[in-house]
Amino acid sequence: MTIREQLEERELEYLSPYAALSKDSRGRDVEEDECDIRPVFQRDRDRILHCKSFRRLKQKTQVFLLPKGDHYRTRLTHTLEVSQNARTIAKALRLNEDLVEAIALGHDLGHTPFGHAGERALNQVYHFRHNEQSVRVVECVEKQGKGLNLTWEVRDGILNHPTAGTPHTLEGQVLRLSDKIAYINHDIDDAIRGEILVEDDIPKEFRDILGGSLKIRLNTMVHDVITNSMDQPEIRMSEKVERAMIGLRQFMFENVYKNPKAKGEEDKAVQMIVQLYEYYIRHMELLPEQYILAVDQPENTKEQVVCDYIAGMTDNYAVKKFEEYFIPESWKI
Repeated sequence: MTIREQLEERELEYLSPYAALSKDSRGRDVEEDECDIRPVFQRDRDRILHCKSFRRLKQKTQVFLLPKGDHYRTRLTHTLEVSQNARTIAKALRLNEDLVEAIALGHDLGHTPFGHAGERALNQVYHFRHNEQSVRVVECVEKQGKGLNLTWEVRDGILNHPTAGTPHTLEGQVLRLSDKIAYINHDIDDAIRGEILVEDDIPKEFRDILGGSLKIRLNTMVHDVITNSMDQPEIRMSEKVERAMIGLRQFMFENVYKNPKAKGEEDKAVQMIVQLYEYYIRHMELLPEQYILAVDQPENTKEQVVCDYIAGMTDNYAVKKFEEYFIPESWKI
């Protein structure tokens, strides 16, 4: 019996009856030999961790565009915080921790430069959703267009991580909630760091339920999910905590996500992305070879391929390309 088979047997003995078992995965689009050490979801996690798109998350905006300071979240640190929340919940509920971690690490691979401003820009010129793009990245953009050939369960969790999604596994449901828990709390922390909020600005009705600090709020939400989901066929919060979380999220939209101090440069970022898109549509020959070849594939359009390229850019690379195409050489600093 291989090490992988031993680990699969251990899942049968230990995991919840509601957990997704590695041996029961719906599999990959392209069949391949099993690893003798790692079960399928662990293998998927490793593929995501080692891919180029994952490394580029370190230079992509979370909320604050080009913040002055080293301690603001990036898309990469957001991903790691989501992963930690999700793994804590999954471990406590005896769900498949490898699966939930793989979904967590891959859920934002398709995010654009400049955060949701970049996503909004590409959606103006071509239908674009970052969760759909994340699936596209792992299916047909990574590895020079070959994709990572991930299991169905991981791709399903990535696709369905937004609020409106309907994940088919409890691990995917854990990730969907963990994403909200992470960004609501770390965005408050960054907003306080950026002097947009102070703790007392948060409505008392939410602080009374969730707590008056980042640590306490995280602890409250994670515990509430675990307590209310234990031995249940769905992942959920108590009505009181969920209502407070939704209210806190709405508070953040009104006071941070739309605040000119945090978002004052977003219109510039949107225009930059739109102009890059239009320029590449007119000059497809400027794309890297991988993307030029992708246009010849019958399932692709040139608009989709240009979106693939721009969405994969880091903030700094997008600025560099904009300067290269639109700023006269003598004006560059």
